[in-house]
Amino acid sequence: MAINALKDYVDNDRDAVENFHGNQVVYIDWDKHRLFSGALAFPLPPSMPFAALVDELIPSVWGSHPLFKAIDWGDVEWILDDAPFSPDRAASLVENGIGHKSLLRFVTPGDNGIAGSGS
Repeated sequence: MAINALKDYVDNDRDAVENFHGNQVVYIDWDKHRLFSGALAFPLPPSMPFAALVDELIPSVWGSHPLFKAIDWGDVEWILDDAPFSPDRAASLVENGIGHKSLLRFVTPGDNGIAGSGS
């Protein structure tokens, strides 16, 4: 069934990178840990080192999860936009290929959440 607009529709891309004052939106998710319902969005500078994301941002958000302190970051598997990813900790987000509206997931092998519940 066709839909007719009552007014001319203007495509207003409110989440365009130009609207974030030099930042880019990056979605981050910890697989199989659903204390949050899904990936969280962060406006981050493209020049941010990946190490700062892991050492500062991620702990500030997920650090209260009871399993967070047990993470062995050397074993974490990274997924960027649905593809396996090996980040360079010293490189920036953009140098690592993380762009505006990228989805970055981290997987902790063998850890399926609290009591295996996925949360």
